[in-house]
Amino acid sequence: MAQSTPHVESPARPSSPPNPLERLSLADLRTRRSAKWRAFGDGVLPLWVAEMDVPLAEPIADALRGVIDRGDTGYPAGRGYAESLAGFAERRWGWSLDVAHTSTVPDVMRGITEALKLISTPGDAVVVASPVYPPFYQYPAEAGRRVVQTPLDPAGRLDPAALEETFAEAARTSTSPVFLLANPHNPTGVVHTRAELEQLAELADRHGLRVVADEIHAPLVLGSTPDPGDPGVDGADSDGAPVRFTPYLSVDPRGISLMSASKGWNLAGLKAAVMIAGPDAVADLWRLPDIVAHGPSHVGALAHTAAFAHGEPWLDALLDGLRANRTLLGELLAEHAPQVRWTPPQATYLAWLDFRATALAGAEDDVAAAGAEAPIRGPARALLARAGVALTAGNPFGDGGAGHARLNMATSQEILTEAVTRIGRALS
Repeated sequence: MAQSTPHVESPARPSSPPNPLERLSLADLRTRRSAKWRAFGDGVLPLWVAEMDVPLAEPIADALRGVIDRGDTGYPAGRGYAESLAGFAERRWGWSLDVAHTSTVPDVMRGITEALKLISTPGDAVVVASPVYPPFYQYPAEAGRRVVQTPLDPAGRLDPAALEETFAEAARTSTSPVFLLANPHNPTGVVHTRAELEQLAELADRHGLRVVADEIHAPLVLGSTPDPGDPGVDGADSDGAPVRFTPYLSVDPRGISLMSASKGWNLAGLKAAVMIAGPDAVADLWRLPDIVAHGPSHVGALAHTAAFAHGEPWLDALLDGLRANRTLLGELLAEHAPQVRWTPPQATYLAWLDFRATALAGAEDDVAAAGAEAPIRGPARALLARAGVALTAGNPFGDGGAGHARLNMATSQEILTEAVTRIGRALS
């Protein structure tokens, strides 16, 4: 029987650090050597890849200073990372995670690849709900699996009828088909409800599919209102229902989840993630090769441990800043680019923008294939050339991506304002 996640009354919220998104100037950010800030020239405002323009949370910085002071740069050891994640999951989501049912892995996508190897065979179908994060196409293909797309509904949510049809076909053509779930969804920022996930689990079980969940954005739930008020509830949807993250394994004991502090605390350069098996998937986890569990960076694991164990005040300040930026983005688009359609994301710091009603619609949209590492195409290419703003092109996200671009709003309000103002000038 699937575990339930009870309602958890949140304690009074401690005082938060300053908004991390307003700590670094454009000049500060241009000294960075990571992909976001080095891929384009100094005249471009980069709002593309999923890196945040924030300083490190102090507990993480302290942990890294300790690494330097001790010269502690050896191999990873122990269950500290999983234990800190378990504590965070209990406090944040009311979910009891069994640390004995976990393994560290190098990162979330490598963990997904290893999970696919555990529960499917070469040539099996891996179903993805598109448009979706481009590596969802690349990594299964690298593992010798066959990616099959099923569409989201017009609201950007899971479509039960489409899932039913695609799952049935996958079951007919595969020995051990899998559904690869983004929870929350990237790029739409949808937070799947418990009812939606329960329906997904029932459909998967009926058709013999297993579910692997990428839950890397789980700490970044914003809700559907700019100021939720109650820090224990992440906001409410348009019907007034609370918007809460539901761990997939709380509804499906056969599932496998991958989690990390990478997105919540901007730790992509410090590789480490946790693979979690549902109660009925533990035997699969035990077949994970030891060499995979030894793959994470020891320094990365220590940083992620510090994030989950001590980084919640910083995270809360970040979430407040992201909610404010989401509101500002809506106002800026309405003023400068009213032809651009979007639905404010319930989670992540990524905005999925629809340019199909603008003059940029269809600009080379048929060139880049789903998941392909290709030059920037479509509206994103035009905006890079005309506005000096780098967004992520929509085509690699698969069916439904043409005419779209993804904007990273995890930056200062000054940079966000300038970027959208530039976009508006380019559109006009």
